[in-house]
Amino acid sequence: MNSLKKFSKVVALAAVVGLLGTVAVGCGGNAPKQDAAKPAAESGVKGSIQVKGSDTIVNLSQAMAEEFMKKNKDASIAVTGGGSGTGIKALVNGTADLANSSRDMKAEEKNEIKEKTQKDVKEFVIANDGIGFIVNKDNPVKELTMEQLADIYTGKVSNWKELGGNDEKIVVYARETSSGTHVFVKEHVMKNKEYRSDALLQSSSAAIVKEVEGNKGAIGYVGLGYLKDSVKTIAVKKDAGSAAVLPSEASVKDKSYPVSRPLFVYSAGEPQGVAKAFVDFMLSSEGQAIVKKMDFVPVK
Repeated sequence: MNSLKKFSKVVALAAVVGLLGTVAVGCGGNAPKQDAAKPAAESGVKGSIQVKGSDTIVNLSQAMAEEFMKKNKDASIAVTGGGSGTGIKALVNGTADLANSSRDMKAEEKNEIKEKTQKDVKEFVIANDGIGFIVNKDNPVKELTMEQLADIYTGKVSNWKELGGNDEKIVVYARETSSGTHVFVKEHVMKNKEYRSDALLQSSSAAIVKEVEGNKGAIGYVGLGYLKDSVKTIAVKKDAGSAAVLPSEASVKDKSYPVSRPLFVYSAGEPQGVAKAFVDFMLSSEGQAIVKKMDFVPVK
């Protein structure tokens, strides 16, 4: 009888141990699901892409790419400038995966990409910007109307004394023709009139700032992210009866600053792989924090 009791206890103990073993194996089977829950930014995106275009966006895009690559060690993003037109042409030719542009893409450009790639253009607004008009710090002029800016850039006005300033020749600096900012100013400020023949075209926004710093008669334009204390930023009025407004995050966001614009990223077809992951990152809260840090205006 005692032997039977002992045997029953052994069987019961074995059953308990077997049950515990089954539970342990079942729990162990859930471990891979925990690993799979890692954030997308660390999910092992692999490959390389080329991003080309706007000089206004190039520093912002490089900052975003650097942060993205820190989180994705097997991804490589090469960012170069050259102007919005250059980036769009690279998209047409297949030498860029993404094109940065400080102007919206023209219908004929979209059609050309469609013909070359058989894909529709996809547009992403990654930030907003205000174009600041800058003069030398010794220039007493503090504000100008949109019409006065147009008169300066078309050549109708050639001396600062005509605008309440010193008796000094106006020296106009502008971006080169491949620049989206060049096109935007022509369309939205100059009403599609031609630039004055003596305008000095510069290859970058930084070059314009440098020239204006050293020339008392100079005027130029740059994006929000390039405004410096070493030059004076002009407050702009929509018309003679309007308030003069300086470009800032607040005035761009509430649209009170007259020369504001979105900043774009374009792709031929839906972006894939690293390109898609990078676009998603740019539009994420982390990407938009970089937009703000670089003195542009977040879209989210």
